[in-house]
Amino acid sequence: MTFYNDIYPFYPLQRTSFIFSGHLLTIILVFLVLAVSLLIILPGIRGKTRLFWMFRIITSLFIGVVIVVLNFTNNWAEARITTNTTYKSFSNVVINAEVGLHVGLYGINVTLKGNPVVQFNETINYNEMFRWHETTEEDYEEALEKGLPNPILYIAEKFTLRNPCGLIFQYRYSGRYASATLWTSFCCWILANILFSMPVILYAGYMMMATAAFIFFSMASFSTIVNVPQCVFSIGTNSFVTEYSHSFWLALATGTLCTIIGSLLVILNFLMPEKIKSAFSVGVDSCEDEDASCGEGYLNSVFLHGPVISPLTSKVSAEHI
Repeated sequence: MTFYNDIYPFYPLQRTSFIFSGHLLTIILVFLVLAVSLLIILPGIRGKTRLFWMFRIITSLFIGVVIVVLNFTNNWAEARITTNTTYKSFSNVVINAEVGLHVGLYGINVTLKGNPVVQFNETINYNEMFRWHETTEEDYEEALEKGLPNPILYIAEKFTLRNPCGLIFQYRYSGRYASATLWTSFCCWILANILFSMPVILYAGYMMMATAAFIFFSMASFSTIVNVPQCVFSIGTNSFVTEYSHSFWLALATGTLCTIIGSLLVILNFLMPEKIKSAFSVGVDSCEDEDASCGEGYLNSVFLHGPVISPLTSKVSAEHI
């Protein structure tokens, strides 16, 4: 194949590479607005309780945003290599590039970044998404029509139905069950926050432990991908296999945090139930707080015992009768 002014024929112009997921941006903005709205009330809380509530709000929202974000990230498992590989079909041109595979719960991202980025008068910086709502066949055929680079097509073809590796089956079902259990953990997180506002802190602790349990279930579900026979991805002279990445370890850390919080609440509820209830109730002011001042109060006896009739008033009333 020949070039015309160093431009590959029959292929569309280079598209802008993927920058940031719109789903993640929306989720982060929603939780930031919620965090700001809740932190505004802190000046109205007196004493050391203010610091406790700030820690409680930040920790709770962190757990919630992580659970939701983990559903939409594409780095539960990753693999990267830098190699020399052919660029596109019908061409013998070899480029040096970093090839990456990023596995999420709803699909895969395949990245290709040139080293340097500009080679042969073309910007080599791709990030292509292949979702498996049902299969990746449609996305793969669309990629063929666009004339995407060979490394991207090679990796995407591994996740099609007709590929002997059979990766699509295990990855798709593992992702679905992991996502379902994550959404269940999110529901448990909501129930835990509702119970924190009631005098049932023990059950709130149980729900935090349930949140942790479902996070661990999602990790176990995704981990079943290791049951698939290892399919080696060979690109150029190098090869790679996927390994657990940031989202997986973040899920582990969040599940551990929920377990610690839930266990502490259950233990402290049995040891000092009254102090735990007062700590989670802003409406209860304690005179023992060094920053709080409790003054004397006066009660109106008229509202407590009714009107008091004096003897003089009774005598005058009798004379009129």
